Amino acid sequence: MQIIEQTTEFHIEEPTAIAIGKFDGIHRGHKEIFSNLFQAKKEGLKTAVFTFDPSPESFFCKKQIPELTTREEKRKLFENMQIDYLVEYPFAQATADVLPRDYVTDFLLHKMNGKRIVAGTDVSFGKGGKGDASLLRAMEKEYHFQLVIIDKILRGQKEISSSYVREEVAKGNMELVEELLGTPYFISGIVEEGKKLGRTLGIPTANIYPSSEKLLPPNGVYFCNVLCDGVKYHGVTNIGCRPTVQDGNRMSVETYLLDFDDDLYGRELLVELLHFSRKEERFESVRELSLYIKNDICLARDFFEK
Repeated sequence: MQIIEQTTEFHIEEPTAIAIGKFDGIHRGHKEIFSNLFQAKKEGLKTAVFTFDPSPESFFCKKQIPELTTREEKRKLFENMQIDYLVEYPFAQATADVLPRDYVTDFLLHKMNGKRIVAGTDVSFGKGGKGDASLLRAMEKEYHFQLVIIDKILRGQKEISSSYVREEVAKGNMELVEELLGTPYFISGIVEEGKKLGRTLGIPTANIYPSSEKLLPPNGVYFCNVLCDGVKYHGVTNIGCRPTVQDGNRMSVETYLLDFDDDLYGRELLVELLHFSRKEERFESVRELSLYIKNDICLARDFFEK
């Protein structure tokens, strides 16, 4: 996959089928868009994703808005999907001021060499977000590209969207989040050294520290799957600041892997959150903390056996 970043001056020579959108979390609705994109690949077009960096929300708020997937996570997801081109177009005020028609002709048709554009019914682009599916339909015949608008996927009567997924992540409803995404919600990172308290208690844990880009569920204990070097393990994860050991305000994702005994420092973990078990608590002593962790492990084993 070729990543085009930090530049507004580029041109893709090969004709492309383009997915446009924020793609904050690749939920089931997004997967319908990519399914059409892959069909275009079979027809001879290169696949491309056009998105912005930073996100418009973060730009206008002048701070990082946590998202379901970080930029690095999105890159890996798109690479695994075998997308040919990922464009992370720099978002600045000049970008925000581009008129919707110019957005289509300059960005999608000229720079991206777009022959097919695939988007959802709620697509919004250009100055004031006034570009929409109706404008794309009006321009389709004029500029001789193919437009595919993908209908929303519903859960009951509610549209599946990134906003819906974020709402449920914020509640800790990980089973529902998995249903909306089609895959478990995950947090990834490199294992760093902590205080090694778990090892002294006979409960060694792997610590990763998510970036400010990542939307985290409520602090607490979760049952999880852990992927490391292509192998999947079951585990128990605590998300929070570890108040019992006074670890400050730095958020950590601390995971105990069931039936695992190896050094994980410096290795990349992907932690899939399956079920919220309990809130993070501050205990009166390390001994009390240890007893609760051991109980969490027992509950996790029961969860996975069932």
